[in-house]
Amino acid sequence: MDNTPLVSIITVNYNRLQDTIELLESLGKIYYSNIELILIDNGSDDDLNLLERKFSNLKLIKNKKNLGFAAANNIGIKLAKGKYILLINNDVIVTPEFLTYLVQKLEQDQSIGIVSPKIYYYYKPNMIQYAGFTDINPITIRNKGIGFNELESGKYDEEKETYYAHGAAFLFRTELIKKIGFMSEIFFLYYEEMDWCKRVRNNGYKIYYIPRSIIYHKDSATTGADSPMKSYYLNRGRLIYMRRNVKFPLLILSSLYQVLFAFPKNYLRLLVQKKWTHAQAYKNAFIWFYRHFFFKNIN
Repeated sequence: MDNTPLVSIITVNYNRLQDTIELLESLGKIYYSNIELILIDNGSDDDLNLLERKFSNLKLIKNKKNLGFAAANNIGIKLAKGKYILLINNDVIVTPEFLTYLVQKLEQDQSIGIVSPKIYYYYKPNMIQYAGFTDINPITIRNKGIGFNELESGKYDEEKETYYAHGAAFLFRTELIKKIGFMSEIFFLYYEEMDWCKRVRNNGYKIYYIPRSIIYHKDSATTGADSPMKSYYLNRGRLIYMRRNVKFPLLILSSLYQVLFAFPKNYLRLLVQKKWTHAQAYKNAFIWFYRHFFFKNIN
C-alpha cells in the first residue's frame, strides 16, 4: 500500500505530440508512484488516439480550440484529486527522483505553498535555466533569473526561498486553490504563473527552489524560442502583470515608463535588427493592453 500523498500531474499539449510522449515516458520512470496523469489537449491536430493507446493510465481531456496555458491548466486542476498538483510543460524531461524531493519539501514545511526544481536546458544539459527568481521591479516589470544561462558549477545547490516558481514545472498544495483561486485566464500565455505566485506570497505562503529536484527543458517548443507569437504574448503578459499587481500611484509611474521608455527602446531595436514581424507583434501587445487598460476583467 502506497502511503505517499497523491500527486496530480497536469500537462498541456498543443501540436507537440512527440514532446508530450517523451515527457510521459520520462514520468513513467520516476520513483514516486502515487500519481495521476492528466493531459489537456488544446485543440491540436495531433493523433491523440496514439496517446490513449500508449498510456492507459492517462486522463485525456480534448478541448475544441486553444484556450491558452492558464485556462487549460485550470481545467486540469478542477479534475485533480491529489493533495498536491504538479503543473509541467510538455517540453520537459524529468529525472527519476525529481518529484520525490519536491513532495518531501512540502510535507516538511507547511508554510511553503509552492516548490520548483532546478531547470537545465535540454539541449545544453550543463547550462542552468532556472535556480530561482528575483522579485519583479514595480516600475520596469523586469526581474532576473538566478543562475540563468550559467554553466553548472555547484553555486546553486542550496535550497532557498524564491520570489517565483518557474512555469515549466512547479508543485503546489491543492488547498491553495480554495484560498487563492485559479490562475487568471486573461494572460493566455506567459506571466500567468508569475501573477499566481504573487498572489500565493501575498497570502502568506513561501515559494522554494529545490536544487536536488532536476528537470531538463526544451524551452519554447510550442511557441518557438524566437517567434512573433512569443514576443506578443510575453510582452502583453508583462503589461497585464503590471496592471494587476502594481497599485496606484506607482502604477502611473510604471505605465509611463513602459510607454515613454521601454516601448520606444525595444521597438526601435527590433526595427534596426530588421525583425519586422517581431516589431509588429511587440506594438500589437501594447495596443491591445492600453485598449483594455480599464477593463474589469484585467484586474
